[in-house]
Amino acid sequence: MNAIELSLFASRMEAVCDEMGAVLQRSAFSPNIKDRLDFSCALFDRRGLLCAQAAHIPVHLGSMAYAMADIVGQFDWHADDILVLNDPYLGGTHLPDVTIVAPVFVNQELSAFAVNRAHHANIGSESPGSMPITSELAEEGIIISPQLLLKQGQLNRQLWQSLEAIHGQQGDYKLDGDMAAQVSSVKTGVLRMQELISQLGPEIFQAGLAELNEYGTRVALACLADIPKGIYKFTDVMDDDGLGQLDIPIQVTLEIADASITVDFDGTSAQVAGNINCPLPVVAAAVFYVFRCLMPDYAPACAGLFSPIHIKAPQASLVNACHPAAVAAGNVETSTRIVDVVLGALEQALPQRIAAASQGSMNNIAMGQRGPNGSWDYYETLAGGHGGGPDFDGLSGRHSHMTNTLNTPVESLEMHYPIRVRQYAIRGSSGGAGKHPGGNGLVREYEFLEPAQLSLLTERRRHCPWGLQGGEAGQAGENSLNGKTLPAKIAIAVQAGDCLAIKTPGGGGWGKP
Repeated sequence: MNAIELSLFASRMEAVCDEMGAVLQRSAFSPNIKDRLDFSCALFDRRGLLCAQAAHIPVHLGSMAYAMADIVGQFDWHADDILVLNDPYLGGTHLPDVTIVAPVFVNQELSAFAVNRAHHANIGSESPGSMPITSELAEEGIIISPQLLLKQGQLNRQLWQSLEAIHGQQGDYKLDGDMAAQVSSVKTGVLRMQELISQLGPEIFQAGLAELNEYGTRVALACLADIPKGIYKFTDVMDDDGLGQLDIPIQVTLEIADASITVDFDGTSAQVAGNINCPLPVVAAAVFYVFRCLMPDYAPACAGLFSPIHIKAPQASLVNACHPAAVAAGNVETSTRIVDVVLGALEQALPQRIAAASQGSMNNIAMGQRGPNGSWDYYETLAGGHGGGPDFDGLSGRHSHMTNTLNTPVESLEMHYPIRVRQYAIRGSSGGAGKHPGGNGLVREYEFLEPAQLSLLTERRRHCPWGLQGGEAGQAGENSLNGKTLPAKIAIAVQAGDCLAIKTPGGGGWGKP
């Protein structure tokens, strides 16, 4: 293929991913998927290597890119198979993120895979919202090892019934309906890829994938050439693990060579009792994201783009946890701190290209109730301030780094759940001062109209998002119930009339004010 043909080839696959996402959004039941867009879609080649992705959620996409080859290699695939999984130690991220995989067959030959991953607010945890304070994986919900939901088009009824049972026992949230939407999405991807491959021919398609990966590697190496060679170190800390351990270090050493980058997490804390532990695919997602940010917009989302990046992480550490460590918050909070430490190390090499720390938390809120008169589950993340950069101010009230979701509209939240949003506003003066100041966080207040169970998994409540080049730190976040401060991570019962206020962190400033 010439350059124009290769660009069209990549764009056509990206368009397939976009269509998969549109199908999933428009057919899903839960506000978490249809409103917040907490899902991602991608395509992989027949070996399980990334071909294309939509501009969805970095923590989903990077982890799939890292783990999919191991997943697809476990099965003897047939047309109309559909695989499902959520096990963080077998290719997932955390239990609420359910992955659906469908093979693409053309002329009875396996050619590619269509894949999506979506966050389900009820995955069977006893804690509403399925983001509990836990110490073991089994406490976080049902664990789905990689298995066929459909085998050559025939439904695995035992598995489907076990998924339906979550709805029957624990609320009006339809896991089975959202999962059906995921299946429809990947079937759309299969159909569109069959059309593309049939038009090109299987041989030209496979040759195009090889050329795309070679091009991606060239783009990555050109980016590497702009980073001064050397060894760069940085350390940051997690506030706590929710079970009493404080100031938990994450340390990274970047070794920049001519044709490779080694990202070594030696010196990071051992895995902890709480659920901020990370499976290695989540760590890879954070690392891939940082280096993708340094690359040009035209860089193709393919396996070749990340081939020069090598990751090392001690086993049984916070960033390479071993079963049965709990991981619910590792996917959302620790992944965000990994971005901070990798950016902190890169800033030493590229001081005029790296921004100050953004809010450093997804501010996870899970709530709901189990009861004979009705049950419900809700989960959302909240935006905050972006860090200021060498030539720009930080944005206010935006999601950052490893999440790319939207806010839940107040109208949708109040329509679906017994909650009233009393305030939703920018948190003024929370960004760090600087030549380019950090963005402001936001304030969101919830009034509970019925008794409920509440879980918070938040960060940057003890340690502020740092500034750079003389810029000041952003303000730390604050959680409170009826005016009384709450810990960063807590599970608590609330009563009708109680008011929860979340003030999210601001971003750090860049340059002296």
